[in-house]
Amino acid sequence: MKHILITGSTDGIGKLLALRLAKEGHFVGVHGRTDAKLKATVTEIKAESKNDNIVGFLADFSNLSDVKQMAKEVAEKMQKIDVLVNNAGVLKAKTDTASNGVDIRLVVNYLAPYQFTNAVLPLLKKADAPRIVNLSSAAQSPVSLSALKGERSLGTNDAYAQSKLALTMWSFDLAKKEPSILVVAVNPGSLLNTKMAKEAYGQHWSPAEKGVDILYDLSMTDKAKTNAYFDNDKGGYAQAHPDAYDDEKIEELVELSNTIVLH
Repeated sequence: MKHILITGSTDGIGKLLALRLAKEGHFVGVHGRTDAKLKATVTEIKAESKNDNIVGFLADFSNLSDVKQMAKEVAEKMQKIDVLVNNAGVLKAKTDTASNGVDIRLVVNYLAPYQFTNAVLPLLKKADAPRIVNLSSAAQSPVSLSALKGERSLGTNDAYAQSKLALTMWSFDLAKKEPSILVVAVNPGSLLNTKMAKEAYGQHWSPAEKGVDILYDLSMTDKAKTNAYFDNDKGGYAQAHPDAYDDEKIEELVELSNTIVLH
């Protein structure tokens, strides 16, 4: 039995992955941002999987103090983390700005997982072969440090693409700094049949299961490689945006991120 935590797992591929792992008998941490939906999801997964080792964590990832609090709760309720899947993400939102004045996509898709992962590193290090799966995207564009400071506003799609490149850059950095932890970034597939794709584009190209399958493989099998980017549109490991290999840009990003997140 592995201890697995999946952020953003009350719907979409995160929920489907949580259910699949629960059915295999693993201890699964589920995360959501609304209490009612989180409770309903935990109840549903327990019933469908006949597995009581399902625990829910409530946090709005657009609020970094929520993220900090969730990390504390995880430390209380999970003895270790074998696999962390940073899946929580947002594209279209009711508000473009998070509580700290930064674009909500940069916060939810990058700063929140950055802060959360760093806070739970001790739990990952308790596992025999820990791994982190970070959900990137085919959409990646150069990160504006002034936008990350909240000094510049971005368009929806640009902010999303920047947040996903930031996550990928940090994935590579973390893989080098923490050699005992396998860290892989993945584009699970473009326009999968999920709520996010429907809300943003009103269409999908592939079933959600395509994304679930690759997340499962990277979480549980030897398909996962550290310090690498898996592009599920291409069906294999691929090159991410050039900035993901620029040590100077990565250092600037990580240094700035450290001043923004709550320790």
